[in-house]
Amino acid sequence: MSSKVAFHTLGCKLNFAETSTIGNQFVENGFKVVDFKGDADVYVINTCTVTENADRECRQIVRKALRTNPNAYIIVTGCYAQLRPEEITKIDGVDAVLGSNEKFNIFSIIPEFSKDTPSCIQVTPTEKLEEFNFAYSSEALGRTRAFFKIQDGCDYKCTFCTIPKARGKSRSTDPDKVISEFKKLVENGYKEIILTGVNVGDYGKHIGENLYNLLLKMLEVDGDFRIRISSIEPNLLTDEIIKLTASEPKMANHFHIPLQSGSSKMLGLMQRRYNALFYRNLINKLNIGIENIGIGVDVIVGFPGENEEDFMETYNFIKELPISYLHVFTYSERPDTPANEMKNVVPIEERKRRNNMLRILSEKKKNEYYNRMIGKNVTVLFEEENHEGNMLGWTSNYVRVQQPYNKDLVNKLSKNKIYGIESNICLSAL
Repeated sequence: MSSKVAFHTLGCKLNFAETSTIGNQFVENGFKVVDFKGDADVYVINTCTVTENADRECRQIVRKALRTNPNAYIIVTGCYAQLRPEEITKIDGVDAVLGSNEKFNIFSIIPEFSKDTPSCIQVTPTEKLEEFNFAYSSEALGRTRAFFKIQDGCDYKCTFCTIPKARGKSRSTDPDKVISEFKKLVENGYKEIILTGVNVGDYGKHIGENLYNLLLKMLEVDGDFRIRISSIEPNLLTDEIIKLTASEPKMANHFHIPLQSGSSKMLGLMQRRYNALFYRNLINKLNIGIENIGIGVDVIVGFPGENEEDFMETYNFIKELPISYLHVFTYSERPDTPANEMKNVVPIEERKRRNNMLRILSEKKKNEYYNRMIGKNVTVLFEEENHEGNMLGWTSNYVRVQQPYNKDLVNKLSKNKIYGIESNICLSAL
């Protein structure tokens, strides 16, 4: 009987893609992958440094695994393990702590997954993170959408962020190698491939390449698919990429573009690479240039120094922007970041209040956007799962759509028309 392994992933889509790649290592070594809630011989926890209270969360997940199987071998890896290996080593029940590079070499580092090892295996994380490891993962609902890692690390120095320390400098690999992996995903039946990384727009910077040229090469690949960029910095969303998206049906007409604040003063404190006017002009350019464009926005509330006037500037700035939805983050302190030393700290309760205000605004924005889609013809990629006689899918511009179940439409890019909205989901028909 084969040994069993279970995975728990914290954080971003990039982490999920990498967990999937780690999972393949175990499968190739004869393991069966089971649900994290189930009984496993080995539990792998892929951590995130962005998550609030990472230490507490990690302890809770370890305890949960050991309650299921007290004799299980526990591996903790990922960004938190890269930055704070000593803290994780002190968590009762953890058997191995592996950094960002080491997680791709588990079987060469750990000879056997045995609790009999006298002490926790803590591999000193590689400080100079220079390797690039391909990774991809699919959503749970069959081979419909794949998250494909094309870039890692970040050269930016945002004052709130620990990611550059956890993942190293920006790096990517030869476009021919990327295209080779991309073709495999298309051949395996994925109809939507989502390009992920820490700073996707930075692809190719250190090897004389760029994201636009990579997209052109991807679009030359035969097959029925579309490409979505998971997230892209505003200063890296070039006119070339915008024009390509407007003219090429295989490019999803949707961008997720971090803002973080609508106050240029706060953007300066955060050390972002643009101001509010630049961002507004970009969003307006997208709306003029690309039909039915969907735009998602990241924003942080409660950053040190953000007074009520600064917050309301952000609130009103976003209120006037023609966007589709927000991802709202409450600022939380991170060790070894410049922001952690800044004065004028915003009280926790005030951070929560501001977060709630922007979440309500996000729902309004999303509802307005969905209502504007009524009567529009859209291309939908439907998933396999049957929801009480209905099926769900995503449009190119990232609108959630429902229609009566039809197995012939599963994992196909089908032309539909939106005719209404119900429970924050657009209703469509062929």
